[in-house]
Amino acid sequence: MFDRLRQLLRHLVVYGIGDAAASLVSFLLLPIYTRYLSPSDYGVITMLLTVEAVTRILFRWGTDSAFMRLYYDCESDADRQVLASTLMLFLIGANGALLALGFLITPALGRFMFGVSGQDGLVRLVLVNTFLMTLHALPNSLLRIRERSRLFSALTFAKSAGTIVIRLVLVVLLRQGVWGVVLADTVIAVIFTGIMARWMLPLLRLSFSGAVLREALRYGMPRLPHALAHQAIAVSDRYLLAAFVPLREIGLYGIGSSFGQALKLFLNGFEFAWAPFYMSSMSQPDAKSLFSRLGTYLFAAVVLLAAGLSAVAPELVRLMTAAEFAQAAAVIPWVTVGVVAQASYQVASLGLNITKQTKYFPAATGLSAVVSIAANLALIPRFGFVGAAAATALSYSVLTLLIGVFAYRVYPVHYEWRRLGLVAADGLLCYMIASILVPAFPSAMLGLTVRGTLVVVLYPTVLWIAGFLDVSEWEGLKGIMTTRGSAARPPLEADSPVEMVGEIVSETVDVEREWMPTDAGRESRTLPQRISRLK
Repeated sequence: MFDRLRQLLRHLVVYGIGDAAASLVSFLLLPIYTRYLSPSDYGVITMLLTVEAVTRILFRWGTDSAFMRLYYDCESDADRQVLASTLMLFLIGANGALLALGFLITPALGRFMFGVSGQDGLVRLVLVNTFLMTLHALPNSLLRIRERSRLFSALTFAKSAGTIVIRLVLVVLLRQGVWGVVLADTVIAVIFTGIMARWMLPLLRLSFSGAVLREALRYGMPRLPHALAHQAIAVSDRYLLAAFVPLREIGLYGIGSSFGQALKLFLNGFEFAWAPFYMSSMSQPDAKSLFSRLGTYLFAAVVLLAAGLSAVAPELVRLMTAAEFAQAAAVIPWVTVGVVAQASYQVASLGLNITKQTKYFPAATGLSAVVSIAANLALIPRFGFVGAAAATALSYSVLTLLIGVFAYRVYPVHYEWRRLGLVAADGLLCYMIASILVPAFPSAMLGLTVRGTLVVVLYPTVLWIAGFLDVSEWEGLKGIMTTRGSAARPPLEADSPVEMVGEIVSETVDVEREWMPTDAGRESRTLPQRISRLK
């Protein structure tokens, strides 16, 4: 088990490098951004992000998850090319129609979101960005399936770093405000459409299969209402806040949420590595016990991060933003609770994906969205934007519970509830001690260091005293930390951001070669026979 855990951790770390390196730079630039963008500007950006979040779901049609799952049912390169070509042609045609419709309704959408006209250009740019980025979904999924984590991270880092540079030019040097933020995204979307074409083109042939499309949509379409309801949980608080508080407070909420969402750097890396890992492991005889044990380790890691970030929230916001943003710190602990719930959801939902029972996703997220709206309506009038953060944490917790119940019905995994409860109690205890018992410091950096160090030291100490790990786990985890492994070097040894960008060029030939069908693959069966294998 620990060999497979080492494999998962290796890819998790590499996947996280691309996001973390660029996001760290972006985070460190917050003191600059908050001096050129007002809280009201952040309110506009927050509302535009809700448009992007919803349209990204609509433009994908659930095909990204369907591609990854059906890939493991394919037996040849020819089968995979039929799958990729069919889905890409469908995305271009269907999303072209959606883009045209979006342009037509933009004036009404802009007035609904901002209460005034004049923002149509920003909304339309967001729609174009989303259309272009959707075309990258299939090659990105392929890199994850092929476990090319270094190349994936290189592309992720290059995309993020490019966005940061262009935003600095447009926002700081040219004083373009919100327009500079959105224009930077557009420039990067255009550039990377050209870059990703090098990986997309080898996948594509002039072939289209109705049978393949129906199979893919049967798997992916339930994820469409599921993802929309998921986004309703994530963004409904913004719209409901707009009904009760001024745009300035929405901007404060957006800043506080962005700090709390920093935990998703870890969660994103885990998600990228997790799906290919459990799909390739699902046929193993010990798969369920493996998933249970890894679920415990994931929960322990994310709770530690959540407790530490919540404890240092006031000092972190004071250090990284202007004084007028100080109130944003109040939402960070609630946001981290929501991220912990989302991490648990990633593990709990695997049974539905393995068994292809995606029909349960819309029911779970639909009920959770109802909880989110009701909680926001109840809490925002009384507690303002802090109430919105608490409502989001509650709704994600309900979502994880419902998904876990549905998944257990079709693929029962017996999770380690005693140890999970111990981890949750430990995280809450460490947060309370560090944030309540430690006095405030005049220096934000000093306070951040003291509180953060206390959580990092106290958290594993409590688990050790409670006997969280047995002897075999201690030995196995020590082996992971000390053994380099014979198949690959440590992912952190030379995967600097600059070197990872070099992977974009050096691995292109290998990716293209893997997708070139062999003669044997062509002759092994007729096209209808290959397509039938996907059913």
